This record gives sequence, C-alpha cells and structure tokens, in this order.
Amino acid sequence: MKKKVKKIFHKKHKLPIVGIILGIILLVIFFVGASVSSVTYEVDAEKQNDNIASEEVQEDAKVVLKYIQTPEQVKTIYMTACVVGTPSFREDLVEIAKTTEINSIIIDVKDFSGGISFDTDNPILKPFISDRCGTSDMKGFIEELHDLNIYVIGRITVFQDPMYAIAYPDTAVQKESDRSTWSDYKGVHFIDPGAKDFWAYIVELAKESHKVGFDELNFDYIRYPSDGPMKDIYFPISHVRAVENKKEVLRDFFEYLHEELNEKEGIVTSADLFGMTTTNTDDLNIGQYLEYTLPYFNYVVPMVYPSHYPKNFNGWANPNDYIYEVVNFAMESAYERAEIYRTATTTPSNIAERVSPQQLRTWIQDFDYGGTYDVPEIKEQFQASYDAGVMSWMIWSPSNRYTTGALEVE
Repeated sequence: MKKKVKKIFHKKHKLPIVGIILGIILLVIFFVGASVSSVTYEVDAEKQNDNIASEEVQEDAKVVLKYIQTPEQVKTIYMTACVVGTPSFREDLVEIAKTTEINSIIIDVKDFSGGISFDTDNPILKPFISDRCGTSDMKGFIEELHDLNIYVIGRITVFQDPMYAIAYPDTAVQKESDRSTWSDYKGVHFIDPGAKDFWAYIVELAKESHKVGFDELNFDYIRYPSDGPMKDIYFPISHVRAVENKKEVLRDFFEYLHEELNEKEGIVTSADLFGMTTTNTDDLNIGQYLEYTLPYFNYVVPMVYPSHYPKNFNGWANPNDYIYEVVNFAMESAYERAEIYRTATTTPSNIAERVSPQQLRTWIQDFDYGGTYDVPEIKEQFQASYDAGVMSWMIWSPSNRYTTGALEVE
C-alpha cells in the first residue's frame, strides 16, 4: 500500500499533503467496500438458495391430489385403454359427460391383455406397462376430468392376465394334461384365483392407481375361467378347494382387498359380477356369489346384459326381446337379496353393517349383440333399473360409441 502511495506522490510532484491523506482514505474505503460487497453477495446468494429450497418444499407440500366424492347417483360411460391414449377420441367422451347427465367415466387401468395403461416407476408394476394401449398423461387427464367435476373410476381386470401368466407361469391356470399354460377360446391366459402373490400385485396396482388420481377402483374378471377347454384345466394353487369351494377362494380374495384397500387406505372399490349371480344361488362354477361379494366392496355392479342370458331364461325364448323384463327381474332380485342378507339374524353384525341395496349399480348394454340396441332399448334398461330401486348405472360399449340420444341433456 505504501509503495503504491509513494508512486502516486512522485508522479504528482506538487500534490499537497492533504491530498495525499485524502487519497489514502479513498483507497482504504475502496478496498474495504469491495470486500464488504463480496461478503454481502455471498450472504445474499445463500439466502437465495434457501428460498429456492423452501419453494421446492412448498411445491412438494402442494402436491395434494384432488378426489371427487362418489355421486349419490352414478351415471358412467366406459373408456378403453386405447381410447384414453387417443386424445381426439377421448375428448369425444368427455364432451358427452360435459353435455349430458353422465357424471362419471370408467377407464381401463389393466385390460384383458394384462397391460397397465399408465406410466409408473413402481418396480413391481413397471414390467407390465402396456406397449399396446394407454397414455403417458393419465394423471393430467384425470385432473382435467376432476376440474369438470367428473368422477373417475379405474377398471382392473383381475384374473384374466396373460402378461402376468407368462412372467409367472407357476401362478397361471394350467392344462391338466401336460401342465402347460391354459388359455380360453380367445387365447387369453388366466391366473389361479388362489395365487396370493398375485393378490398382492393387484393391491399394489390399485394403490398406485389411486395415487394417480382415480377416485374408485373397479374389479372385473374376479372369477374362475369358464369359456375354454374346461375338461383339460388345472389350478396349481387352489385345485383342491376349487373342486367344490371356488366361491370361498374368491371370498378370501375379496376380504383381502377389503382389508388392504378399504380399511387401510380408505379407497373406494366396486366389483363387477356376472348377471346371473343376482338370480342364481350357486356360484355358477366360476366362484361368484352375490352374498360373498357385498360385504367387501363399496359397490357391486351386475352385468345384466339381456344378450348374455340363455334362451328360455325365466321362460323368455329370446331374452333380447324382453329387455326391460330381464334387467328389472335381475336387479329386483339383487335388491331383495341384499336386503335379506343385511337383515338376516344369521348375518354377523360386522358384515350386516356393510351391506345395503344402495351398494348396487346396473351395467347397461349399449352394443348390438343378439339384437339392436338403440335409444328405446337403452332407456328401457334405465327404467328397469330405476323401477327395481337401483338408481346408479354404468354403460358398457366395447367400441366406446354411445347412444347419446338415450341420455338426458344438461
């Protein structure tokens, strides 16, 4: 510092002593100020980083999924995994919900292929993400539906699962003749309903689906297989019980779902049943029994499609000619059985308190099979359900094309 001052002094031969002193003071102020400025900047930078971290934490805290409460009267249309991945098509279905009485959409989470329709990093589920159909923006799409106050249900086909069967053949339904993997007439593999490792997989999928934003999880194909070479079939896990007690195997599965999803997680669930479970008192050799289903799901939805009833059912030569009668008869029976089961003295109180006819919804047929289903036929089914005391319904159309003329405009 002194050398620098002397150098300045020699250059300015006639600089008075006061000027020298002022110069020294200015130099000191300059260097000290620069040092202070540097320290101040570093402190401010630390504060800035603290603010960024705080914002990230706040943003994480703001990630609160919005769920829609189950409507008192659910009115649903179905969307396949392929359609949810086709924005133009899926928006057509959203438009139906925006302009008609529809207040809910059910979307495939896992369809007949076994493929999962949305992306996930969950190591248990990731190997089964579909490369055929689905969408990478499922969460965003559900948020869009929620913003429109549309209730969103995720459909999971359970024991019909070729992908899992190929990955874990020991859990798959097998041929009795050679213990190779069995398939139905469509070439689809099934999982043995007694496979508890698979039960855990289904629960993991249900929980992950709920995290994505689904308000309710719907379980389909919760049954033993039926449409295939049944004389050459073997259940590697539940074979002994399946001979006479298929419905008990399924009841154990239903109870497991109830404990893991309803009781522990508070997730709303529903179950699809074959239509004739409402009128038959056996398990139809597929393990489905109405009274063993009602206590373990929030909602139960019999598939009472008139086209799926056999000829001469209840004296009707062709059930397709008696659409109102079939649906009304089936759902009245379901309603009565639920009420009887709820009030029976033999029903344990902890079971009875979970059972009510209000759990019931009706699957409505909106596809041509065995007959033509248009506006009059769809409306007949609605009315048949209402007259049976069942006010909620879900419309099934594999093509995702709906008879909107049968819907009330809103």
